[in-house]
Amino acid sequence: MDIATIAKNFTDHYYKVFSLGRENLAPLYRPHSMLTWESKQFQGAPSIVEHLTELPFQKVAHKVITCDAQPSSLDMSTLLISVTGMLMVDDGEQPLNFSQVFVLAKEGESFYVLNDIFRLNLG
Repeated sequence: MDIATIAKNFTDHYYKVFSLGRENLAPLYRPHSMLTWESKQFQGAPSIVEHLTELPFQKVAHKVITCDAQPSSLDMSTLLISVTGMLMVDDGEQPLNFSQVFVLAKEGESFYVLNDIFRLNLG
């Protein structure tokens, strides 16, 4: 499977699970995974999922505008994915622009989130 397909499949899955129940994202992270959310850092699946579930909105929908991916190691054991898009929260009328960067690490025949950086693009 090519990198672009892996990136699309991953982001489709991630944002679907995010919108249906953020607590269900835990299997995508490991104890050493890191999340930086608007400059705040969290390590490990429990800490990451706790933060995501405590975000101050109930409903969320992501619209991916761009999704770029590159191998980040010579042996393709890690992939870098950069996403930009729009976020709608709690029936809001104005979408919020966001960017998110993932580093996925290979584990067997699949990947998990090693690094995750999220930022709203305000202004």
